Amino acid sequence: MNRRTMLVGAGAALVAAGTGVAGWRSAVGSMAQYEAFAAGLRDRLTPDLEAIVRYATLAANSHNTQPWRFQLEGHAIEIRPDLQRRTPIVDPDDHHLYVSLGCAAANLMLAAAATGRTGEASLTADGNGIRYDYLMGEAKADPLANAIPKRQSTRAEYDGRATPAADLAGLERAAAIPGVSLALVTDQGRMKQVRDLVLAGNEDQMNDLAFMHELKQWIRFNPRSAMARGDGLFSAASGSPVLPTSLGRIALDRLFSAAQENEKYARQIDSSAGVAIFFAERPDHDHWVRVGQACQRFALAATSLG
Repeated sequence: MNRRTMLVGAGAALVAAGTGVAGWRSAVGSMAQYEAFAAGLRDRLTPDLEAIVRYATLAANSHNTQPWRFQLEGHAIEIRPDLQRRTPIVDPDDHHLYVSLGCAAANLMLAAAATGRTGEASLTADGNGIRYDYLMGEAKADPLANAIPKRQSTRAEYDGRATPAADLAGLERAAAIPGVSLALVTDQGRMKQVRDLVLAGNEDQMNDLAFMHELKQWIRFNPRSAMARGDGLFSAASGSPVLPTSLGRIALDRLFSAAQENEKYARQIDSSAGVAIFFAERPDHDHWVRVGQACQRFALAATSLG
């Protein structure tokens, strides 16, 4: 427990004392309810189209904004950007948004094939969305599809063990998408260089008031808020205490610092087996989508390896 956790915990105790246990639970909900809610989202894949879309929404996405809309039409599924969920401060050119759409497309294609809907994905005619056209046939088993409900973004330290060369090669194969290059950094010296860039970038962002204001809009400080909104960054997932939304925002303003976050990021990178960096050949919607597909497939392959 660090000083920030102690201070927030003390504040939470005072609020709980003032409102009573029932009032506190009403304000924040319970982790048991949240875990049941999350388990429902990750329930097994069924043959219906709605389940395929549900699996698509389990993809990694920036700030967990869920920045997509799905349209079902005949033997086609379209993924369109939800521009009301843009993050214009951290992502002014929408490349995070289109990478997120690519991640969803990767899940969609795997889940569709697993239910007998094999097809091809391409940009829509206007270049702003993704269209998956499919034909009905035999279901195709794929370890990556099985990994979809198990994959999660981890905000924790790792055990520092090296990844076997055969596994690294398998990850590269899974992530091979035309128009995307992958750099796997496992050398400790180069990882430290990447770490220093991450820390410098984080410090710049956290000193930007506009960035912090935008970030705050996407943080869910308690299970009730996370379930009601179905999006955003649940603070408990990064080790922060559960708080009523109003108290959480005060705590963020007063106790959230670049130095503390940098210490955490440094520990996470230093304890990692490596860093995967994806490069698009061109800065356009098509290639950002491809980066998302490659990144998601990489993460699913890593999940399938355990």
